[in-house]
Amino acid sequence: MTKMDYLKLLVDEIHSTTVATIGSDGHPQTRIIDMMYYDEEGVYFLTAKGKAFYDQLMEQQYVAISATKDKIAVSLRGKIKNIGKKNLDIMFEKNPYMKKIYPGDTKDAIEVFRLYEAQGEYFDISNPSNIVRDTITIGKTEAVQTGYFIGKECIGCKLCYSVCPQKCIDISSVPV
Repeated sequence: MTKMDYLKLLVDEIHSTTVATIGSDGHPQTRIIDMMYYDEEGVYFLTAKGKAFYDQLMEQQYVAISATKDKIAVSLRGKIKNIGKKNLDIMFEKNPYMKKIYPGDTKDAIEVFRLYEAQGEYFDISNPSNIVRDTITIGKTEAVQTGYFIGKECIGCKLCYSVCPQKCIDISSVPV
């Protein structure tokens, strides 16, 4: 899958995500936020001015997002930017339920945020015999590989392969 496939999955299929910031007490604080739109520049969500969440976004300009549905998970963490009202009309068109939450001019209190530089992971355990894990990046972020790795110290004994529940280790060369 491509980056855009992962973003489409996050926005269109999963949609409701857990977004974390740091609360005023210095500890993580989470809330459920709908991801409303995506494009080549990132993922978009919104919130109203005056909320603690809005203040945290403006101050920290960084979030962690986790979402899951049907044993598929997407996680991202990175930089966000307040882009004002840009894409707000598109977001309301794509998410008509928002018109009932913010009828008429009440949407004037809303501002749009874009996650524009982030890295994370796609993790699919829906088929236990074929677990899929992939790195996701948005913007000018370097991919950070996660998971387990066989190091240069490998002697080719294949013990790691014998205990790997998914048999996902390539044993065709050393290091294994």
